[in-house]
Amino acid sequence: MSYRTGTFWQPDVTVATVVARAGQFLMVEERVSGRVVYNQPAGHLEPDESILQAAVRETLEETGWQIGLTAFIGAYQWKAPETGRQYLRMAFAAEPLRHDAGRALDEGIVAAHWMSPSEIEALTDRHRSPLVARVIADYLGGSRHPLTLLQSL
Repeated sequence: MSYRTGTFWQPDVTVATVVARAGQFLMVEERVSGRVVYNQPAGHLEPDESILQAAVRETLEETGWQIGLTAFIGAYQWKAPETGRQYLRMAFAAEPLRHDAGRALDEGIVAAHWMSPSEIEALTDRHRSPLVARVIADYLGGSRHPLTLLQSL
């Protein structure tokens, strides 16, 4: 299908945050299609919000943590083999600022956990997608870019 022929396709735009504290990362345990999986705090870009706003909002909604974005890790394109859906994930590094332990978490979220890289790696078969491990590996490898690379006009 082609834009030039009047048809249009676009991927799901998602955001994810790698929130680090004392050598651990904030992870989300969530139920997806009856299966419990692990992911970074992540979700879809909503209408009329910037990509940066989406990353902050999704982290708060899924974990109860208010965060400060510190860097852009990278953009990742992935096609889910089970559904054929294609995703464009924007991943960010962030620092935790404040936690609201009484905040209700998004539907489907079982819990938020602080986990070491080895604990996350041990759960590879339960990651929501291969993007989870890749984004953390890139973060640990030093991938950090200025947030000003992303502009909202």
